[in-house]
Amino acid sequence: MNARRIACLLFLATTSVGHTAELTLQVRDANGPVADAVVALTAPEAFAPVSTEIYQKDRQFHPKVLIVPVGSTVDFPNRDNTQHHVYSFSPAKTFDIELYTGRPAQPVLFDQAGVVELGCNIHDHMQGFVIVTHTADIGQTDANGRVTLTPEPDDLSGDRIDVTVWHPRLPDATEALRRTLPLDNPPPITLELLPELATDEALHRLQQRFLEL
Repeated sequence: MNARRIACLLFLATTSVGHTAELTLQVRDANGPVADAVVALTAPEAFAPVSTEIYQKDRQFHPKVLIVPVGSTVDFPNRDNTQHHVYSFSPAKTFDIELYTGRPAQPVLFDQAGVVELGCNIHDHMQGFVIVTHTADIGQTDANGRVTLTPEPDDLSGDRIDVTVWHPRLPDATEALRRTLPLDNPPPITLELLPELATDEALHRLQQRFLEL
């Protein structure tokens, strides 16, 4: 890569000959920096599938947000002393694991990129997300709304770069937003997010949307 200077969101990332740039981005809303937003570059990149899990404990999904490559399998072990019924009606993956304890018979294959929203038919307050991606250039923002990615030449289009941004409080939490950013003094990524809701209110909204499908 030719040596050149690349401006990033609020911060500066530089390249040097023989080295790939680190690009630090910031995500904000009307109230300031946004933590736990998932930001990704859009150019496909070789990213080997994994086998992992989201377990249920204390009637919660752990982790609440899981990022996996396309083609990965996710198990949903139940570590509670009560049954769970895990489901999703998201466009990227629809599945239904009926009432069970312990470990389901088979893991779930996530073979399409997108956001998969999880719920439990028994415990309405439970909510989780699987972010299925085709790139390794992906990460979550920290408490200051910052995330650092490592773009390759294929990610750049002249003096601009494309990214996707997702947060669980987007009006449609099953869709990531696409932004094209200028590399010369770009603005921060600004999102319009729904206010923080009590967990049961958030799940009521989720279940109501599924009922309308």
